[in-house]
Amino acid sequence: MSKYIISMTITLLCSSLSFAQTLDDYFKLAAENNPGLQAKYLEYEAALQNVPQVNSLNDPTLSFGYFISPVETRVGPQQAKFSITQMFPWFGTLKAQGDAAALMAEAKFQSFVDARNRLYFQVASAYYPLYELNDWINIEQENISILKSYKTIATRKFENGTGSMVDVLRADIMLKDAETNLSILMEKEKPLVTIFNKLLNRPENERVAITDSLRTENLQGNFRKDSLITENPILTALDLKVKASKAAAVAAQKQGLPKFGAGLDYVMVGKRSDIAISDNGKDVLMPMVSVTIPIFRGKYNASVKEAEMMQESYGFQKDEMTNMLISDYEMAWFDIQQQRQLLSLYEQQIETSRQSLNLLLASYGNSGKEFEEVLRMQQQLLRYQKLRATALAKYQIALAKINYLTSKTY
Repeated sequence: MSKYIISMTITLLCSSLSFAQTLDDYFKLAAENNPGLQAKYLEYEAALQNVPQVNSLNDPTLSFGYFISPVETRVGPQQAKFSITQMFPWFGTLKAQGDAAALMAEAKFQSFVDARNRLYFQVASAYYPLYELNDWINIEQENISILKSYKTIATRKFENGTGSMVDVLRADIMLKDAETNLSILMEKEKPLVTIFNKLLNRPENERVAITDSLRTENLQGNFRKDSLITENPILTALDLKVKASKAAAVAAQKQGLPKFGAGLDYVMVGKRSDIAISDNGKDVLMPMVSVTIPIFRGKYNASVKEAEMMQESYGFQKDEMTNMLISDYEMAWFDIQQQRQLLSLYEQQIETSRQSLNLLLASYGNSGKEFEEVLRMQQQLLRYQKLRATALAKYQIALAKINYLTSKTY
C-alpha cells in the first residue's frame, strides 16, 4: 500500500501545469488520437468525395458493330460501324445534385464538430473523478495519521490510569477501517486512469497529471445560454440537411425532365470493284441527336416526395433536439447551483466540526472522558471533507456539460 501512496504523491508533485492548461492539453491529445473522432472526420472526408460523383456527366457510350453480311450501298458495302453518344441531363440538374451532396457533406462536418465537443465533455467527465479520488486519498491519509495520534494518546492515558482500554480499541477499530478504505481507494485508481487514457487512445497505465485544487466560478444566470441554439453543431447539421433535401427535391424534379443526347456514327464502307464511280468506298459520318421522354412519372414523383418528407423530418428532429438541449441545459444549470450551495454548506460544516473537535480534544486532554465523541467528530469532519471533494468534482462536470451544450471551443 505504501507503494501506491508514493505513486500518488509523485503524481501530485508532477502536476506543475495549471489546471486549465493541463486539461486543455488532454483535450488536444484526445482530439488528435481518439479513434472514434478520427472515424467521424473520415466520414466527412468520404462525404466530400460524393460531390464530384453526382455533379459530373455520365460516361459517353462507345459502340462498335460489324456487318457479317455487308449492306450494299451505291458507294460500296458497309463493313463496320462505330458510334459514340453523350447524354446531357436537363439544365441545372448536375448543379442541384452537387449542391445536395455538398450540403450533406457539410452536415457530416458539423456531426464531427459535435463528436469533438462531446469527446471533450467525456474527457472532463473522466478527469474530475480522478481529482475526487486523489482528494479522498489525501483526506484518508490525513485521517489515518490523526487516528494514529489519537490511539497513541488513548494508550498513554490508559497506561497512566486516566483513560480506558475501550478508547484504545475504538481508535484501533477506526484506524483499521480507514486503512481498508485507503486500500480500496488505491485500487480504484487503475480503472479510472484506464478510462481516461483510453479516451486519449493511450496505454492504460499512462500517468495522468491531476490538479491538486479546484475552484468554482461566479457564474451569472443563463450562463452561455444564448449560444445554446445558435452555436450547437447538431442543430446546424439539421439546418444543412434541410437545405440538402431542398436541393435534392430540385434535382429530382429536373431528373423528370427530358434528357438530351448528342452522338456521332462512323460507318466504314468498302470500295466497289465492279464499277468506277465518284466517292467509291467513301466512309459515312452521321451526327445524331436523341431525347429521352420521361413517360413513367412514378419514380420521379416519388423522389420529389421523398425529399420533401425528409425536409419535414429534419424540421421535427430540430424541434426535438432544441427541446432536449433546453432541458439538458436547465438540468446542468441546476446541478451547478446545487453543488455551489452544498459546497458553501460543507465549508461551514467543516469549520464548525474542526472547532468542535478542538474543544472535545481539549476536554478529553483534561478529563480523559468522551473519547468516543472525539472519534465521532473526527469521522464527521472526514465525511464533510469528502463530500466537499465530491461536490467540487460534480460542479466541474456540470460546468463541462454546459460547455458541451453551448459548444464552447477550447
